[in-house]
Amino acid sequence: MQQTIVIKIGSSSLTSDEGGLNREKIVFFAGELAELHRKGYSVLLVTSGAVAAGFRAMGFASRPKILHEKQASASVGQALLMQAYHAAFAQHEIGVGQILLTRSDFSNRKRIHNAQMTIEELLRGRIIPIINENDTVAVDELKFGDNDTLSALVANLVRARQLLILTDTDGLYTEDPRKNRDAKRIDRVLEIDEEIYRIAGDSGSSVGTGGFRSKIEAARIAMRGGVPVFIGQVKEPGDLAIAVDGVGKGTYFDTSAHNLPMKKQWLGFHSQPQGRVAVDDGAQSALVNGGKSLLPAGVREVTGDFHPGDVIEVVNLTGHTIGRGVVNYASWQLRAVAGMSTEEVQNRIEVLRIEVIHRDEWITLAQPLKAHNIDNGYRRSTENNGNKEENIR
Repeated sequence: MQQTIVIKIGSSSLTSDEGGLNREKIVFFAGELAELHRKGYSVLLVTSGAVAAGFRAMGFASRPKILHEKQASASVGQALLMQAYHAAFAQHEIGVGQILLTRSDFSNRKRIHNAQMTIEELLRGRIIPIINENDTVAVDELKFGDNDTLSALVANLVRARQLLILTDTDGLYTEDPRKNRDAKRIDRVLEIDEEIYRIAGDSGSSVGTGGFRSKIEAARIAMRGGVPVFIGQVKEPGDLAIAVDGVGKGTYFDTSAHNLPMKKQWLGFHSQPQGRVAVDDGAQSALVNGGKSLLPAGVREVTGDFHPGDVIEVVNLTGHTIGRGVVNYASWQLRAVAGMSTEEVQNRIEVLRIEVIHRDEWITLAQPLKAHNIDNGYRRSTENNGNKEENIR
């Protein structure tokens, strides 16, 4: 499905400032997606807005903060949301289907495979899948981060051509443009590092639960899965099409990674690590840059109680996660041989494989830090009706 496009729309883009659905906005976005659909793309929509749509109908004066109140609001709002989407897409003679997911669905290989097959069948039938978190049963606060992370996981799952995260602002700026008029929009990001997270800031909306930081994290996940990302505005007719074409009103996050197979996706983003090992600099380099397996000699610390076949997290000496893998040792075995050579390990304990984690059972999650990873090149100015190209290099 190389021409599959995943579009994520957040709560604040679908509702009024006071809460409740803005049906004019839903009609507008349906028209934008319908245009891509007519061009032959397979279109998936990841939508937020169930709680925002339903809390007024539940009689709450503002968005509730108590979990069961939010879940009740989502129960009412999800029906209103799908009703509005169904009516809006029907104007374009396009059918829609609903899929509700939770994090546990992604953690279970069978369940997420079933979801994948359902999505593929809907797309074959030229139906637009509309995906949302199952807010009525999810219990973790913030959960998918206003569905930003959910959209990235879905984009990886279907090996999308592109993920577009639509928001109220026209991309990522060097500083908050609401506070600093000299802030410059960043057109293109090649790698996400701590500087990108720093300038992303926090949420600026009282309606949604996400913020630019959660969008950056979603972009990181999608990029690691080989899916390029656009984060920006779609406000005028045709904006979504030009965003897909690479000249949209926002920031593009490029990736040179290839699409991950389902096994690697599960390992990197959905599995539940049962322990953690810290490795030295040499082992980190071998894992991240050399494509090598992890040997006991590189292990410096072992945390947790795990068994062969469990997933464990691997961190460097400063505690930063560099990846995950399927371990071949029990935790007590690894503690006994940490730092030892292969020959010493073989003389001390019996294991089926000498590698702590074989490279085929490993995924790197570390992001290499580069001094120049932002292309500020040109940004489309909002002056003169957006027709001016301003050089800010």
